[in-house]
Amino acid sequence: MIQIENLRKVYDNQYEALKSINLEINEGELVCLLGPSGCGKTTILNLIAGLLDPTSGDIKFDGETIIDKHPKDRNIGLVFQNYALYPHMTVLENVMFPLVVGKNKKSKKEAIEIAKKYMKITSIEELADKKPGEMSGGQQQRVAITRALVQNPKILLLDEPLSNLDARLRLKIREEIRRLVKEIGITTVFVTHDQEEALSISDRIVLMNGGVVQQFDAPQNLYLEPANLFVAQFMGNPIINIFEMEKHGNQLVGGDFSIDLAHLAVDRIKASIDKTKYYVGIRPEYFIPTTGNSLFTTIIEANELIGKDCILNFTANGVNAKSITEISNSTDEGATVGFTIDYNGIYLFEENGERVY
Repeated sequence: MIQIENLRKVYDNQYEALKSINLEINEGELVCLLGPSGCGKTTILNLIAGLLDPTSGDIKFDGETIIDKHPKDRNIGLVFQNYALYPHMTVLENVMFPLVVGKNKKSKKEAIEIAKKYMKITSIEELADKKPGEMSGGQQQRVAITRALVQNPKILLLDEPLSNLDARLRLKIREEIRRLVKEIGITTVFVTHDQEEALSISDRIVLMNGGVVQQFDAPQNLYLEPANLFVAQFMGNPIINIFEMEKHGNQLVGGDFSIDLAHLAVDRIKASIDKTKYYVGIRPEYFIPTTGNSLFTTIIEANELIGKDCILNFTANGVNAKSITEISNSTDEGATVGFTIDYNGIYLFEENGERVY
């Protein structure tokens, strides 16, 4: 559906925002562009929309290049972070506006019928006579999405559409967006910096950093099978524990505990483990408190209670580390606790960040 080939964007000041991006997004798929500020995700969206011109490369819709097409001729719907509603118009007038302007404008009667049809789908019928200033942020966002859908575009582009909403409303609206785009069957590209948002709403995620695609994969694979150290550190909350360890014989050795390489699963090894230094990644859920035989003992420095779970903070191998466990295993601050490690949750990275296990 959307093919992005060797796409580069270099600004006049020679800043290279995108470095040879290659992506293929399937018809009806909901794909999130995820990453930290300045990674290039909004630049990709703006290039797809035609709001920016690429330095080189191509963008195709169904095999046909759209690089030279004006934004209005690309058959896209675009929803901005700030909603961009006309404050002097009612909801109905805002939604129907794209239908009554341009070379393909419709009669007022037909435009009203189409607008009301989509307003019913997005559950904003009761807001028809209200103006943007009389509505909540969530209601305004629904109106903006409805206005984008009313032209029946082939592609829906959403630029951080939930960032202005409070946490509870974000959760509700993102569920509605997922339901809506799947019900209509529209190909959707969704920009966000919020990993939880991306994990919950996407069919696949493009994780970016420094203008480069780090991993393009199903949501769970980014968490369970990170391609490199950046992906492992970006995905997950609390973030993964990272330890710098040295290889001695068949052991990766640290100050408080070591990793026995003989216990690693052969089918997960991606490259020879023959370097001197490695970064060892262990997610908090794989540090397991135990009252029996432990790999090491340490003092609990802080205990964070988060609903049914608690996060234990401690020092291991000279760095701050975290373990997440059920609240029934909560331990007092200052207590000495033993930990074991589930080897299924270990990742090994070379010093350049490449994953070897």
